[in-house]
Amino acid sequence: LGLDPTAPDIHIGHTVVLNKMRQLQDLGHNVIFLIGDFTSLIGDPSGRNATRPPLTREQIESNAKTYFEQAALVLDREKTEIRYNSEWSMPLGADGMIKLASRYTVARILEREDFTKRFQSGVPISIHEFLYPLMQGYDSVALNADLELGGTDQKFNLLVGRELQKQYGQEQQCILTMPLLEGLDGIEKMSKSKNNYVGISEKPNDMFGKLMSISDTLMWRYFTLLSFRPMDEIEGLKRETEAGRNPRDFKVLLAQEIVARFHSQADAEHALEDFNHRAKGGVPDDIASVTLAGAPLAIGQLLKQAGLVPSTSEALRNIEQGGVKIDGATVSDKGLKVEAGEFVVQVGKRRFARVTLTA
Repeated sequence: LGLDPTAPDIHIGHTVVLNKMRQLQDLGHNVIFLIGDFTSLIGDPSGRNATRPPLTREQIESNAKTYFEQAALVLDREKTEIRYNSEWSMPLGADGMIKLASRYTVARILEREDFTKRFQSGVPISIHEFLYPLMQGYDSVALNADLELGGTDQKFNLLVGRELQKQYGQEQQCILTMPLLEGLDGIEKMSKSKNNYVGISEKPNDMFGKLMSISDTLMWRYFTLLSFRPMDEIEGLKRETEAGRNPRDFKVLLAQEIVARFHSQADAEHALEDFNHRAKGGVPDDIASVTLAGAPLAIGQLLKQAGLVPSTSEALRNIEQGGVKIDGATVSDKGLKVEAGEFVVQVGKRRFARVTLTA
């Protein structure tokens, strides 16, 4: 299994295929966890309607530092070999790249649905994006892989690996694809760039709160792809909701199972208590304390400087929607100047900060 370190966090969407790798390990297989530090320089075009913004080598190296430590929360360390595809991709050089590119045609590359749509719509496709399937496929050649795992969006790339292995005289790998997990919005696949993800290294309370925010319909998809409960048990839970049981009861079970997996059962119990406390209008015990200067400070700047929103425009949008509170009172004035003092600021249901504002 290869993952490109395009962001520093592994999220629960990645664990769908990581869990399958762990099953293979438990059956006695050794696996290779491939960190795509070279392919990240290109950027995977799978499912994209535009060229990915380029990452620097420094960004990639920084993201990769904790990748396996996070993956090891799922995988068996003793049965996992860690490799980086820069080991064989960097030494290729221009000569090797030309020879590799000669083994595949533009016509075959354009069979990809995402490339075809962009080409027909007149959306630019950069030449380097054509190289991505080839470089991922070459990973299979370099490792002489017998089985490669990936999400369903990786099917084309995995099949390129089979074709290149055949051309290099190797036995062709089998491929195993796993479904993609929808993000918290239930619309697009889980992705940090879409801000619809649950990171596996997030705090228990944050993880629990995010999982409780998913729709009742999406909950069953999460049960199917993330829970270790037998499918007949999950079907039984679904029948109970159809008979009138509150879906929230089972959402709690799911959230606790996921939190306990990456933290502990005690953390899962505390996260439930914290969630119920917040639902009743309470303030969490573990909120960050922030000291700011410049009073009187514009409310948008205060929210941004406190780390509660990424921008002042996002702050103003939350105020418009009634999602900002100071000491429990809803803020409706986007032009509010906040005077010096100490107070608890809340944005949405889960973002809190204890702010000390000075002149």
